[in-house]
Amino acid sequence: MANIKSQIKRNRQTVKRQARNKAVRSELRTRTKRAIGAIEEDAEHADEALRLAIKRIDKAAAKGVIHKNQAANRKSRLMKRAASANVDADEAVDDGADVDVDA
Repeated sequence: MANIKSQIKRNRQTVKRQARNKAVRSELRTRTKRAIGAIEEDAEHADEALRLAIKRIDKAAAKGVIHKNQAANRKSRLMKRAASANVDADEAVDDGADVDVDA
């Protein structure tokens, strides 16, 4: 235990920051998992879930909870996953109709 007054205060501040950062990180993981789940099950609210996840990632980076490059990597991974899910869904729709448009 610290005896110096300034160090006691720093310890209190550290505990507060850790709790705040833990809450932000937890929400970040939750939003990301919900977005991934919505994307994989082709839910109609997938776009909204993705938007909220990206918003939380940006907020965490702005607050300094995660590094800005880490935020960019996470957003990139999410968007890539959403794009591949959209491509897979489009291919499933296209496979059913082999109609010649020029005829």
